[in-house]
Amino acid sequence: MRRSFTVPAGLLLLLCPLLAGAETVQRQEGRAFSAEGNTLLYRETHWLQGPPTAQSRLVLYRCADGRPFARKWMTPQGSAQTPDFSLEDGRDGYQEGVRGSGASRTVYLRSSATATPVSRTLVVPNDAVVDAGFDAAVRGHWAALREGKPVAFQFVLPSRQRLVPLKLQRTGATTWQGQPAQQLQMKLDAWFGFAVPAVTLVYANADQRLLQFTGTGNVRDAKGRYPQVRVEFPSAPAAATAAELATARGQDLVKICDS
Repeated sequence: MRRSFTVPAGLLLLLCPLLAGAETVQRQEGRAFSAEGNTLLYRETHWLQGPPTAQSRLVLYRCADGRPFARKWMTPQGSAQTPDFSLEDGRDGYQEGVRGSGASRTVYLRSSATATPVSRTLVVPNDAVVDAGFDAAVRGHWAALREGKPVAFQFVLPSRQRLVPLKLQRTGATTWQGQPAQQLQMKLDAWFGFAVPAVTLVYANADQRLLQFTGTGNVRDAKGRYPQVRVEFPSAPAAATAAELATARGQDLVKICDS
């Protein structure tokens, strides 16, 4: 007798994007230090899947000893600058993200595992920036930035549940660990009503790859504050497998990082 086998719907949802882009999975390591020193705060492991114009990204934020404490999953939606994303911090259950279809997107936030989630629907244009979509914005406007022209965007800020004005501009040529690069600055317009420190980005000339991010991090410290960090990506993404990506998606998050 032939037995039928049915794959659960939830498993199919997990496997389909992995199988579709298995041949393009890459992994990249980053290290986050205190902005003004060399104290290692946490590590980042990124898995990239698919072409730059429609790329999924999984990020595991790891304690200094390597154990994962937070996870972010980004999937294409609208333009490459406006992906859906979900961030979960295993230490206290904090969650934030953006989801939806078309220009109408839901921005949500949960401050802890016991807090009531809050959400708001926003109209997000394709030329806006959501989370790490700033990387696509840099690549898409590379020629203008190299010429010193400022590029203006609307940035989705989940903690405020609104769009805020942002400006990106080249500040000069530099050399980063022996690589010719460009230094950029990303900042909110001062008139908006609250202060946010500017972000400094360093991109390689050769392949427009992010080498260093310096500014307010997107994961909180043990006291619930967003520290100023310097995140370095010394090596280019390397080939990885769909199985490694699936394992990373399912890893348990720890509730505390040992000091």
